[in-house]
Amino acid sequence: MHWAEGLIAVDWGTTNRRAWRLGPDGAVAAEMEDDKGILAVPKGGFHAAVAGVRDRLGDLPMLMAGMVGSNRGWVEAPYVPCPAGLADLAAHLHWLEGERAAIVPGIAWDEGEAADVMRGEEVQLLGAVAEGWIGPDSALCHPGTHNKWVRLAGGRIAEFRTVMTGEMFSLLREHSILADLLDGPVEPGPAFEAGVRHGLERDDLTAELFSVRARALLGKAPRADAGAYVSGLLIGADLKVGLGMVGDGEVVAMGRPELTELFRAALAVAGRTAREVNGEAAFLAGVRHLAEMVR
Repeated sequence: MHWAEGLIAVDWGTTNRRAWRLGPDGAVAAEMEDDKGILAVPKGGFHAAVAGVRDRLGDLPMLMAGMVGSNRGWVEAPYVPCPAGLADLAAHLHWLEGERAAIVPGIAWDEGEAADVMRGEEVQLLGAVAEGWIGPDSALCHPGTHNKWVRLAGGRIAEFRTVMTGEMFSLLREHSILADLLDGPVEPGPAFEAGVRHGLERDDLTAELFSVRARALLGKAPRADAGAYVSGLLIGADLKVGLGMVGDGEVVAMGRPELTELFRAALAVAGRTAREVNGEAAFLAGVRHLAEMVR
């Protein structure tokens, strides 16, 4: 594929879609974001959905990552096994439209009875390595609907674990008995930090979730604090899983700033230093490096 006139980079997730038009020099010329994730695309509708992106950003080749390459997406792009770096992804791009579009394959970790998969986060993680924003042997967390804890070795993704923290909070807020309590702001502060400590130190997550309701009903805790406390509780339990995998040292929190800020604050409660990296910038860096590899 040739990118002489630039390209469209797409991060196509389950519920959301972001796309950027990159000029020949790699600079962002235009962008879009909407709620047309893969679940919003009807069966047989991906050709029209892709055409819609081009209508908005230009008639250019496309490089796509995320759930668009899953068994629920446009075409399933087989996973690359760990350990994997950018060169491995570039060698296994799944080409479409006569090499006018390509899907990044995603990465799988498979060891004994353990298994995990990611799609989309790998472009960000390895893009940040390629830019020198994080070291080749870093420990990272990538908060989102499904938080990823990742251990890098030699600039490649060596091992990772997914924790469904974001999805659990969303389900609790929308469909649980706690829903009427969780509409308040979620930000670092005393309630959030108390939740983090409980999640880190205790093993009673499901029981403690119901206690949030009981304490509010009995006037033992402010209702307005429930959202921040439950978010902290889930993130604390998340950290217990992730920190056990990545070991000591600095943890890089990569993703959307509103989420990395929460994880940075939670890691501070755990006594760990953390550094934030913007996920959008890292994704675009990964796309640029992949494009250079397949010129």
